[in-house]
Amino acid sequence: MERLAQCHCGSLRAKTSGDPLMVSLCHCRDCQRRTGAVAGSGAIFEKSEVTIEGERKVFVRDAAQGRTVRFHFCPNCGTSLYWEGDFNPNLCVVAVGAFADPTFPAASVSVFEQSKHEWLHLPDDIKHAQRGLVSPAATVDDQPWGN
Repeated sequence: MERLAQCHCGSLRAKTSGDPLMVSLCHCRDCQRRTGAVAGSGAIFEKSEVTIEGERKVFVRDAAQGRTVRFHFCPNCGTSLYWEGDFNPNLCVVAVGAFADPTFPAASVSVFEQSKHEWLHLPDDIKHAQRGLVSPAATVDDQPWGN
């Protein structure tokens, strides 16, 4: 299945093919600040399944465990459309909201719940982690989930 994610003004686009490997909600303070929302939501794809079109700027920051993460955003409207990091150079994470598709697959994992807003209630079947994933390359079943 092909999908289109785009920034607010439509000049930066990410075309994806296939289903995401995983969809996550991230409650870390960096994602809260980056999105202006209570959590960031990302769909993880193999880079080979993502085609980027349009101009973009990059914001690079330090991430967990001495790694870096690169956020690609539209220079016109400022939308943070996708990101990639040292955690796995073969993966690309696309902002779920940028697909503007209410039928998009639901998140299967909720990470960095140590900074989750207490009033936010999640589905019963979602996996929970107080911190991040041990390895984004691992499957959901390989993760040490904590409730």
